[in-house]
Amino acid sequence: MKKIIQTGNAPAPVGPYNQAIVANGMLYASGQIAINPATNALIEGDITAETQQVMKNLEAVLDAANSSFDKVVKCSIFMKSMEDYAAINAVYAQYFDEATAPAREAVEVANLPKYVNVEISLMALVS
Repeated sequence: MKKIIQTGNAPAPVGPYNQAIVANGMLYASGQIAINPATNALIEGDITAETQQVMKNLEAVLDAANSSFDKVVKCSIFMKSMEDYAAINAVYAQYFDEATAPAREAVEVANLPKYVNVEISLMALVS
């Protein structure tokens, strides 16, 4: 069985997908971009602010599924430019203990939804 995770504290899906799915004790969170769920406005122009919003959105999804960043086992970071890697990583590092950080890849892509600069998805254990 799978359980659909939806929260108003993260942006609503804009297509045929859900914010996250829980199955067999695992949370599979869809990629989050820098949309402020309170205003539905896109955060633009500053990669640090964009990444902070992405991480807040992921935190809201984790909370809705009774999980947390310390239970994350895998992240995928998609960025429009590898030049943003250091700034994205600086924000990302605030959410994880380096000694127990999840597995991860960070890849440069040609484009992302709404032409944002960063999108992050994750997998986590749930209680």
